[in-house]
Amino acid sequence: MIAMDRKANATHPSAAARIRYAFTDVWVLSKRELLHWGGNPWGIMIGWLFPVMMLLMFGYLFGGAMAVPGGGSYFEFLMPGMFAMAMFFGVESTVMAVTTDASKGVTDRFRSMPIHASAVLLGRCMVDMLNSIIGLLVLIITGLLLGWGWHEGADHALAAFGLLLLLRFSLLWVGIFIGLHATNPHNVSMVQLLVWPVGFLSNVFVDTTTMPAWLGAIAEFNPLSATSMAARELFGNPGLRGESWMSEHAMLLALGWPLLLLVIFLPLAVRSYRRLNR
Repeated sequence: MIAMDRKANATHPSAAARIRYAFTDVWVLSKRELLHWGGNPWGIMIGWLFPVMMLLMFGYLFGGAMAVPGGGSYFEFLMPGMFAMAMFFGVESTVMAVTTDASKGVTDRFRSMPIHASAVLLGRCMVDMLNSIIGLLVLIITGLLLGWGWHEGADHALAAFGLLLLLRFSLLWVGIFIGLHATNPHNVSMVQLLVWPVGFLSNVFVDTTTMPAWLGAIAEFNPLSATSMAARELFGNPGLRGESWMSEHAMLLALGWPLLLLVIFLPLAVRSYRRLNR
């Protein structure tokens, strides 16, 4: 029915028809990705539970040895950072999925169909965002059960979660761009290796003032650090009150970094998809 409708309007589709087709394409391709969840439920659930394991490990195994800037509970210091880290985890899964589709010819089949180029990527993005929201909810519930909480009101908490999801959305487009340029799924392992140093070179787990000055400056410039600092401020959790420009403008950076990544990588990803030749 959709194909017949498009064929009938192929010559001069109206603006309303083009918008309807775009939403239909995104919805159909999103359903395709959701169906994959049924084929790999354990992998999906492990992805949701992995940040919980990291939280328990750092909170209870190493928490007693960690100093909190300005005093306070290390667990409350850790939670906003773990939220940011959870938004970073899984980017390699997006890279792997995009690369696998391209290497198996699935992407070529999509490109041969009368669908919007961006719809394939947006469908992928929407499902990954849903996956991230569920994972974030699992982590929030775990934190609440363990005694964490926000102290600045529901509006501030919602703003913090909004910043976290904005970071995730921007990182997904970085992952899609990398996935379109990876030669095969085996090269994605290099991306997986980079996740750890990028994630740990931040203020997610420790105060950057405990690092050598040059390394601490790099860590504060990390987008994860900006979102972590902004989330700590919005939640009212113990956090960093450094004198650096990055510390004093964490909220601005928490908005600026994701928007900058989107401005750069979203059009690059769509352009790379249109020019893909495998």
